[in-house]
Amino acid sequence: MPSPINKKVIKHLAELARLELTPREEDRLMKDLQEILAHFEELQKLDTNEVKPMTGGTQLKNAFREDKDRKNKYAGAGVEAFPDNEKGFLKIPPVFDS
Repeated sequence: MPSPINKKVIKHLAELARLELTPREEDRLMKDLQEILAHFEELQKLDTNEVKPMTGGTQLKNAFREDKDRKNKYAGAGVEAFPDNEKGFLKIPPVFDS
């Protein structure tokens, strides 16, 4: 079966994506997309009759833990090392003009 990916398709995709491709880039993209499509065609041949359908990637459930308030002995080190700080906050020059 001939590949549906041809120069016309590549030019159309490039136009949709607002890409300016050189002829060499078009050829490379066409070759890459043809190889990707061929790979998916191979996957279509696989017998999946014995595979159970899945609605997600895993059967695992989220395991949550309680949040604990704890003090980090290094938390203030960054603030203290900053050139200008006040009451645990970093002071920076104004970003916007008043």
